[in-house]
Amino acid sequence: MVCLIKPPVKKNTIPIDLKLHNDIRAVERARFAHQVAEKRRLIKQYKMERERQQKLEEQEEIKRLRKELIPKAQLMPYFDRPFVPRRSEKQPTVPREPKFCIPRHKTIRCCRMSCNDMSGPSQLQHLPSSVEKTEALYKNRGLQ
Repeated sequence: MVCLIKPPVKKNTIPIDLKLHNDIRAVERARFAHQVAEKRRLIKQYKMERERQQKLEEQEEIKRLRKELIPKAQLMPYFDRPFVPRRSEKQPTVPREPKFCIPRHKTIRCCRMSCNDMSGPSQLQHLPSSVEKTEALYKNRGLQ
């Protein structure tokens, strides 16, 4: 008889744990979402703390202002030595006539006439003074 030798039996294969990119990405995204939520919570907490501090400061300011606004008695002035104003030692100011003329460098160039264009005094226009204007008004109204 022929004896057949049994081939060696293989062990059962153990499946390798698969690591899909979706799973890795989901874990990273969850970690990121947790960080964002934590950051928002800290910002919200900081804002609430700042508002609370500001509210306290405003209340302190209101208390201080109310305390300052309480009317207090003024000291009575001394009437035993009455106030006599003294004459100033400064010299009085000397009045001056205002300068109404416009400097030549500030005049408009298109309206300025050159010296060659003026042939005589007939070219110059005589501008009436304020006294002449009022006299003309009185003459027109017959009030002179």
